[in-house]
Amino acid sequence: MNQYEDLSARFGTPLYVYDLDEVAAARKELLDALPEEFELFYALKANPHPEIVRALREPGDARSCRAEISSTGELAAALEAGFSGDEILYTGPGKTAGELSEAIGLGVRMFSAESETDVQHIGRTADAHGVVADCLLRVNSATASATTSIRMTGAPSQFGFESETLGEVMPRLRRISGVHLAGLHFFPLSNAKDEASLIAEFTHTIALAAQLQQELELPLRFVDIGGGFSVPYATPGRRASYPGLRDALAAALDEHFPAWREGTPRFACESGRYLVGASGALVAGVSNVKVSRGRKFVILDAGINTFGGMSGLGRLLPVTVELDDTRAVDRASLVGPLCTPGDMLGREIKVPELGPGDTVVVPNAGAYGPTASLLMFLGRPAPAEVMLRGGEVVSASRIEHRRTPLSGSAHG
Repeated sequence: MNQYEDLSARFGTPLYVYDLDEVAAARKELLDALPEEFELFYALKANPHPEIVRALREPGDARSCRAEISSTGELAAALEAGFSGDEILYTGPGKTAGELSEAIGLGVRMFSAESETDVQHIGRTADAHGVVADCLLRVNSATASATTSIRMTGAPSQFGFESETLGEVMPRLRRISGVHLAGLHFFPLSNAKDEASLIAEFTHTIALAAQLQQELELPLRFVDIGGGFSVPYATPGRRASYPGLRDALAAALDEHFPAWREGTPRFACESGRYLVGASGALVAGVSNVKVSRGRKFVILDAGINTFGGMSGLGRLLPVTVELDDTRAVDRASLVGPLCTPGDMLGREIKVPELGPGDTVVVPNAGAYGPTASLLMFLGRPAPAEVMLRGGEVVSASRIEHRRTPLSGSAHG
């Protein structure tokens, strides 16, 4: 019996297994690829499990990550994992007054602002709390370098200020009370095709940041140049390596920001999937095998309610799972248990001979798993999640759904 079979026997299936040692290794690899002056934010949207978030915060044998969040739920997870408010960057285009009040009340002081009204909302809430919040103006660049990755800029979007019109609104932004315009935030792409694409995009971003600083007469204290680091999703393989990235970033910064090594400004990158994707595997049980008009369907107890297929921003269903199994001798479609033809995890992929009671293991499933899935669809229980460190179980848990009456209702 292998480790996954042992764990599925103990905790049932579907089951996510996360290796916290792998999380720490990914963090070290990425920080080693960046100049040591860089800070690194972990985007909790990839996997907000507090044990994973805590592992990325703990220094260990590498520098610690900061937290990038987009909701009060992620804020709660970050705080539970040990982050303080001043270690957190709050992002997103839809921050409500209630969310801003809760975040500022819990010590968050840095926000990525997506629009003039977003800055106004942040300032109004900061004033109400008697504090000043730092705003990073998120920039939607009119131009880009890489063209082979998932683009996040260059088109009309709810994300960010258009780089070509930012100058027009700056006088009004400067008059908003309760905020300090502290810097810029970029997120031009996700899942870069290769190191050359990533370097080209980062170099373009650094040059644009320098241009905007000069044109807008905006002294920059902090610049987040985004991410784009790549790791396979639900298919075999290793996360990408970036041996030339550190020197390329340093050269670009030396050219455009001569005092960057002294912290003027401070620079950061952010990553979600790269840091946690390779740490997890999804173990699913085979419920049934059916042949229909000559095609084989392996029906699993895990479907899009368990593994939703969000392999990065802008990328949704369908997922395309591949198994890392040397016994693969057959071809079949892997489908889930839901009453919809969209519950397809892998179409006509290589599989071993499978029957009811067997298990399959989906690799590189540590990011965009349960919390990016249709967890409540059809009311099936959420998958169990098991954390390992040194090969030993650290914790085992399951997200539970329950309906809670609201105050003011007949049952409140």
